[in-house]
Order: sequence, then structure tokens, then C-alpha cells
Amino acid sequence: MKHVFKKGTNDKVLLLLHGTGGTEQDLLPVAEMIDQEASILSVRGNVSENGMPRFFKRLREGVFDEEDLIQRTEELNNFLKEASEEYQFNRDRVIAVGYSNGANIAGSLLFHYKSSLKGALLFHPMVPRRGIEIPSQTDVPVFIGAGENDPICAPEETVELKEILEGAGAEVTTHWERMGHRLTESEVMKGAGWYQERFS
Repeated sequence: MKHVFKKGTNDKVLLLLHGTGGTEQDLLPVAEMIDQEASILSVRGNVSENGMPRFFKRLREGVFDEEDLIQRTEELNNFLKEASEEYQFNRDRVIAVGYSNGANIAGSLLFHYKSSLKGALLFHPMVPRRGIEIPSQTDVPVFIGAGENDPICAPEETVELKEILEGAGAEVTTHWERMGHRLTESEVMKGAGWYQERFS
């Protein structure tokens, strides 16, 4: 997978996962706000939708191609193992920072693989899949940034995702904004404060 890796000075690795149409450069300023000393692994999605990079296909707005989602989630999980060997970082110290489509693939890692992430900051995520049993995510901290008036991700979706993750044992914190689907600086700062409390 096309990516950027920057070695940090502490043992944590921020996995950056962009939104639809983004690139591996998009969330680098966000990572800087969260942890300036962590290593950075920023990945570009392998799917193209009308020339816009994504992490998995969708059938239409808000409707995921589940088969492709499962395959792409496995691809990303395998890539993390390979990257940890190539760049000599601890696979167990990966914390995802995802926005929109990137938050959805990060959520899908939690839905499909135990110990895939040490934690996650999910900005405007949806429920990746329904009707499946999720592996234990006991004590995995998850921050969800959501919009009360998000036209793409309804508030009910956020509430449902929180309940599903908590049902799997995760420790979930939700922060609400009123800026639609946009990722705001105040939202990132809230996430950064949450991160410092749990990982510093």
C-alpha cells in the first residue's frame, strides 16, 4: 500500500487513514496535533472511486460493499504486520487516526481482528458491519468525533457504533460538534486531549 513512514522518538505509532479523495499527506497535520513524538504510518487507500482514493468500495453513498470491505480490512491488517517488520516498530503499539472513510476502515479492523489496534481516534465514522460477532476489544480506548448535523453519518449511527464497541469491551468516548461532516480543529484538539490522558 502506498504510504509515508516517519520514525518517532516514543514507542507509539499513529496509523493515519484519510477520507474519500484524500491522500497519505492529509492527516499529517492532525498527527502533529495529537502526538509530535510518535512514529507516523500514513496510508493511501487502494481503491479508486472516480479518481478519488478510498479504502474500500461502496455501492452508493452510505452503503458499503461488504465483500470488498472484508477483503480490504484484511489487506490493511496484513500491511500493518509487514510494515512493522520493515520499519522495526511494535505492532502492538498502533493507534489509528481515521477520518470518514478512513475511520470506517479503522472501525472495521476493530470489528474483525482482536488486538489489531491499541486504540483509535475515529472522526465521523459509520458502523462498518452489522449482524456479526466482534472479537473482544476489552479496554481498547476509542474516541469518536461526531457531528450532530452530519448529513453523511447520522447521530444514531454514532450511538449504535458506540454501543457495539462497548459491547465488545472497548472504552468509548464520544465528542459532538455542529459542523456537519467536516473535521474541525476543536474536534482534533478534544481527541488530542483524550489521547494524552490515555497514552502519554
